[in-house]
Amino acid sequence: DVANKIGTYGLAVLAHRHRVPFYVLAPTTTLDPGCPTGADIPIEQRREVEVRSGMGRTTVPAEAGVWNPAFDVTPAELVAAWITDEGVRHSWP
Repeated sequence: DVANKIGTYGLAVLAHRHRVPFYVLAPTTTLDPGCPTGADIPIEQRREVEVRSGMGRTTVPAEAGVWNPAFDVTPAELVAAWITDEGVRHSWP
């Protein structure tokens, strides 16, 4: 699985739906073969205020829950290949 900036998972789903290969391009040093699934990847949560307000105005009620992850996890089955400084891999690890 791959953790990357929020929105990556959505792009991978769209690529899969439209039969477009989705590739991960990353240095080998950022890949962790010791992390078996995306469930094991800690995801940074951003501040609620980033979602609750915009242009100086509060737009979300205080009692509403906010989930604001900085990253999402893309399942490995949506990845056609990992392209690294060591070459191309069609499965990871």
